[in-house]
Amino acid sequence: MRFDPSSWNSFLLILTAWAGAFIAALWLSLIFWAYRDIRQRARDPLARILSILVVAVLFLPGIVIYLILRPPRTLEDEYQHSLEEEALLQAIEDSSLCPGCGRRVRENWVVCPNCHTRTKKTCPQCGHLMELAWSLCPYCATPAPGMHREAQSLDEVLTPAAGEPAAEQPLQDDELALAKHLPEA
Repeated sequence: MRFDPSSWNSFLLILTAWAGAFIAALWLSLIFWAYRDIRQRARDPLARILSILVVAVLFLPGIVIYLILRPPRTLEDEYQHSLEEEALLQAIEDSSLCPGCGRRVRENWVVCPNCHTRTKKTCPQCGHLMELAWSLCPYCATPAPGMHREAQSLDEVLTPAAGEPAAEQPLQDDELALAKHLPEA
């Protein structure tokens, strides 16, 4: 069996055409892959254009350069990472700190075991723990002792509440006038 040189040339021509088509398809697919990949990794339009140009111009060395220089995380990974960090920071901020020494204290502690600073107060009515700054109990709506009470009538102000010591009754107008005219003893 002999090979005809013209058939050998046509075989090489077909093989070269297939190889050229394969290389062109590979080149275009790498450009398309780099475009899709950089869209998921960067928002900067200049970085996107430069990445695609490196792959398009340098072909196989360009894809190696792109793989070395591309951002390690996708935008979705960055977003998930920022959510995790935010959740951790929120957990740290939610934990109570002692106002005296700054150490962590538990939510149900009334005093700090390290410096003995008062961290909570108990409601005189229901016994639930309250923050020190609260002026009334959120569980039973009882005003905290010594705090300003809203919307009280004059009779409620003048009569002492249960458990409070009785204050001196204010002098009436005629008693004030009489006290001015009495000589001091």
